[in-house]
Amino acid sequence: MKVLTYPTEEAEVRIERIVNRSLSYSLEVEHTVVEIIKAVQAEGDAALLRYTRQFDAPEINLEELKVSDSEMKKAAEAVDPEFSGLVQRAKDNIAAFHQAQRRYSWFMPCEDGSFLGQMFTPLAAAGLYIPGGRGGETPLISSLLMNSIPAIIAGVPRLQVVTPPRQDGSINPYLLATTHLLGIKDVFKVGSAWAIAALAFGTKTIPAVDIVAGPGNIYVTLAKKLLAGQVGIDMIAGPSEILVIADSSANPQHVAADLLSQAEHDSMASAIMLTPDAQLAEATAVALEEQLARLPRRQVAEESLAAFGGIFLVSDLDTAFALANKIAPEHLELLVEKPFQLLGKIQNAGAVFLGHHSPESVGDYFAGPNHVLPTAGTARFASGLSVDHFIKKTSVISYSSEALKRDAADIMRLAELEGLEAHARSVKVRLEKE
Repeated sequence: MKVLTYPTEEAEVRIERIVNRSLSYSLEVEHTVVEIIKAVQAEGDAALLRYTRQFDAPEINLEELKVSDSEMKKAAEAVDPEFSGLVQRAKDNIAAFHQAQRRYSWFMPCEDGSFLGQMFTPLAAAGLYIPGGRGGETPLISSLLMNSIPAIIAGVPRLQVVTPPRQDGSINPYLLATTHLLGIKDVFKVGSAWAIAALAFGTKTIPAVDIVAGPGNIYVTLAKKLLAGQVGIDMIAGPSEILVIADSSANPQHVAADLLSQAEHDSMASAIMLTPDAQLAEATAVALEEQLARLPRRQVAEESLAAFGGIFLVSDLDTAFALANKIAPEHLELLVEKPFQLLGKIQNAGAVFLGHHSPESVGDYFAGPNHVLPTAGTARFASGLSVDHFIKKTSVISYSSEALKRDAADIMRLAELEGLEAHARSVKVRLEKE
């Protein structure tokens, strides 16, 4: 990769291309998703079966859309013995982190007899979308863990997993074994936009839910966007991103590996390095070429780096942080000598990884914080998936007679200014009665 000096016109153009990257889709794709949504709403299971047979499992039957108890049992027996322990350790880490996010109802009694507060209650049902992963051959265990555990800790009583089946109508046993370990019993063999529509509207086989969470391709993402309001959604997620701020203490092999860890995701992924060290920048560019040559997903990573990657030489770390806050990356790594001293300079990032031993991959799989994070610059105002996505906050208000008399004139005046006479009268009639 070419090292670009920032600020220069060439570097600015490159940065703007990255910053202005957003969810893009053609009108043809939007039309297709709209038609799928309409079909599922009108036809229910018949539409689900038709689309599933057409795109995933040609021989599947309606009765097979829901994973059976026997399939769950066989999956648990099929996985290697070490797998359950591995998943349990990851689950424990993720659960411990999200336990700290739990909310508790609070109430504030006042001396005048009024009573205010807020109740936190879990949503009744959540639908979790888990992508198929190369035709079901690369089960996305981490996506299942990251999406389900916050909902479980929030107390959501009904969890439903939807995931596209393999061509033979089965689900990867490692994915099913994980759902079993998590205690999730309702798993459905449906994917893409029709799965999202089923969760939003409900069918005879798949009950409707209150929120849909989980990543997916453009059809899944667009379906979530179009159905937001009919059903809650976690976020509109775009391609993966990583931004590495590094100083002379960084190892160029480490930086290159971390950049490629996101570039291999998708040709739209973004991988950026910012450093004031020219020698490190050049060494990282060389390391990228060397590691790319050995990468199984080389073509995808090359396309990603060519379109939305970059190594930028900046004048100092302050410039790097200013640029990072402008980009607002999904993942931000600080491969610097004293990362904790610089943490306060970060304003916009989905997750921050501090120091030379905290590659982004530890967050993707095992550390505990959620890996479902804001992308495409939305870290300026959005946060990662959390327990909060699966709860409702309800205000509680109880006024005493004394409190109502004290505030009545102010309330009525505001209502009258807004031209809402009935609002004012609802207070006034209570004063007249007393």
